[in-house]
Amino acid sequence: MENVLRPLTVLGGSVLLTLAVGWVVDLVLRRADQRHPEISLWGLLRRCRLPLQVVLLTALLRGSFRETGWRILHSYQTAIGRALSLVLIAAGAWLVVRIVSAVVESAYARYASSTRDPARVRRVGTQVTLIMRIVTAVVVVVAVAAILLTFPDMRAVGTSMLASAGIIGVVAGVAAQSTLGNLFAGFQIAFGDMVRIGDTVVVDGEWGVVEEVTLTFLAVRTWDERRITMPVSYFTSKPFENWSRGGVQMTGTVFFQLDHSAPVPLMREKLHEILMGCPAWDGRDWNLAVTDTTPSTMEVRAVVTAKDANDIWTARCAVREEMLAWLAEHHAYALPRIGTAPAAVLPSQSRGEQEPEEEPRPGGADRHPSGAGARDEDGDRPRTGRG
Repeated sequence: MENVLRPLTVLGGSVLLTLAVGWVVDLVLRRADQRHPEISLWGLLRRCRLPLQVVLLTALLRGSFRETGWRILHSYQTAIGRALSLVLIAAGAWLVVRIVSAVVESAYARYASSTRDPARVRRVGTQVTLIMRIVTAVVVVVAVAAILLTFPDMRAVGTSMLASAGIIGVVAGVAAQSTLGNLFAGFQIAFGDMVRIGDTVVVDGEWGVVEEVTLTFLAVRTWDERRITMPVSYFTSKPFENWSRGGVQMTGTVFFQLDHSAPVPLMREKLHEILMGCPAWDGRDWNLAVTDTTPSTMEVRAVVTAKDANDIWTARCAVREEMLAWLAEHHAYALPRIGTAPAAVLPSQSRGEQEPEEEPRPGGADRHPSGAGARDEDGDRPRTGRG
């Protein structure tokens, strides 16, 4: 009977204690969240319940599994102890990442709620994202190192690696030069405020919004829902356009190639009428002027403003579409035309190829240039050319 009760007491007691501690911790965090709803930390810490229970249960089993009295456990106690140690290390890393994530997210939520500047909020959001990735990477590396050190063979390997650390460091530095460059470029982007999540950028001729920033790459979502993934070192080594720097308000231009007779004053009035009916226009400024001319056309530029990049695109398209429709309907002459004319006869280069000029006939009647179908000097009948 004891062989049955002891294992049940050890294993069952560990499970019940784990569930009880998890329930109590969750209850305390729920009460704290209800009393202080303005602090999101308590609600976020509730996500740590599962890894906390795994850590607690593994620790209890690691210290008490030998007390079960089962022979099979005594036969494989080294392997079982090592397996429980591995689970404990992995669960501990999981718990640390969850706790750090809750603390960082809570601090960011409080900062975002108390700051009215969207650019600063996006900047802190980018930094928070990269900080979490760095912390996660460090915790994972430490956990993997701790797991490897639990194996005696790996300790010998580690000792030999430390003995040749100089050579390995040089080789690794050369091999991972681009990776390390991207890593440091990620730090520079995060804390140098070069580009932030949500910024509108133009890279390689593509217009889009920064959607994700990591330590090695940056993802840009284009207007047609494509994703452009670029190494972060691109943004530290090449120039790019950031339309969100210094404020999100933008000024856009629309160019028209028109005939010289285009009614510019009427176009200026029409532009104002179009903008008054365009929700994307923010009302800050507008203008229309002739900016250039060519022998056949003139260039008219319309200037509009909007509160962000999306609205400036909408306003420019609306102005272009409605202005061209109005010109085509009411002032079609203002649209550019292609002039055509009959080809001119080039003068002959040699005098021998020139035809003799015909003497004017008495009476003042000249021959028709074509010579066919023309009347004679008396005007009685057309000449046939046969005499």
